[in-house]
Amino acid sequence: MNAGAALASGDLLLFLHVDSVLPDNALRLLRSAMRDARIAGGAFELGIASDRALFRITERYVAVRTRLTRIPFGDQAIFLRRAYFDGIGGYSDIPLMEDVDLMIRVRKRGGAITVLPEKVMTSARRWEREGILYCTLRNWMLQILYSIGVSPIRLARWYRF
Repeated sequence: MNAGAALASGDLLLFLHVDSVLPDNALRLLRSAMRDARIAGGAFELGIASDRALFRITERYVAVRTRLTRIPFGDQAIFLRRAYFDGIGGYSDIPLMEDVDLMIRVRKRGGAITVLPEKVMTSARRWEREGILYCTLRNWMLQILYSIGVSPIRLARWYRF
């Protein structure tokens, strides 16, 4: 992600996972949100590309978590002003939770984080392959362990890439 940011030429950086699709009006929403100079960056709501009802519960949980913590995850298409990204040193070179680490550093520096109301649609492939319950519980456990200080290097052992 840092290598991509170094090659980018714009004032706004958008980090989009390969298995995610932006909403049709994404660029308009980004331009509108970033007119507010107080906003350092943000992300979109999470949408999961599946008709299964259980994924709507996951989407709601993520929406509530993101709005309460102001710490979106990478599958929500994180975006930041380039100057802000460069000013905090970009992504940390860690194997897991690099998105969380980045957004925590934005918050600690006092940067305002917005969550755009449209959904970025992310593939349900991993949840469906590994099992929705397993993936969700594993991810919650990894988040809890990270929040209490367990090293991302150690956490990566429990996460299949």
